[in-house]
Amino acid sequence: MTPLDDAFDTPRTPAAGNDAPTCSAKGCRDAAAWVLAWNNPKLHTPERRKTWLACEEHREQLSQFLGVRGFLKDVVKLDEWVQPEGSQRP
Repeated sequence: MTPLDDAFDTPRTPAAGNDAPTCSAKGCRDAAAWVLAWNNPKLHTPERRKTWLACEEHREQLSQFLGVRGFLKDVVKLDEWVQPEGSQRP
């Protein structure tokens, strides 16, 4: 497990019977309202985007975590998110 994995969960699929995506902050089960698009330039091609989901409470915390590392590329409301073409894993 990396420090990144330890600090935050990866985006989770909704629990059975719950259609709402949940926040990626470790231990948080609140509904996600934001998509934080990021990539690690040492590992990913420039157009690749990985995503974390954030509730209102954790948006800034998750954004800062990614931002200080130079990983954060965009923050978009969940209902406005469109996966950029070419950003999926090959």
